[in-house]
Amino acid sequence: MASTPAQLVRAFQANLALQDALLDRQLDRARDRVITKYASGSGNINNVFDLDVPFRVVFVRCHFTGGTGTAGMILDLNSAQGIPHDTRLTTITAVGAGTDVFYTPGGAAIADPSSWSFQSSDQLRVKWTNPDAGNMNWGLEVGLAPSA
Repeated sequence: MASTPAQLVRAFQANLALQDALLDRQLDRARDRVITKYASGSGNINNVFDLDVPFRVVFVRCHFTGGTGTAGMILDLNSAQGIPHDTRLTTITAVGAGTDVFYTPGGAAIADPSSWSFQSSDQLRVKWTNPDAGNMNWGLEVGLAPSA
């Protein structure tokens, strides 16, 4: 039995709808996946974090041990568009001995979309001047999630 052009078009549209639904589910799963990146040391923090795809920042955590003193932690956008587009996102004041960091843009642990969305060649830069370098250790975790 030969199919009519109208039947072929309906079958094609149904197949496209199915493929769209499958792609939407894959994108939803990718957006829910948080990739945690790590850094640690006993000197100053001056680290960049990124993904190979557009991403959003989900959280920034840092634990400090030993030593004394606190300092501000700076979170910046290193824009792929160059220095004129680099942006100070926030400064978290007085972190260090006795004061860890748990920061979430927008205040929700898994905010979607995060207010901090980055292009694939952008970077999140985390900076902190250790007030007791060599004596105070730190462990930094940054949660990034692919964005659509």
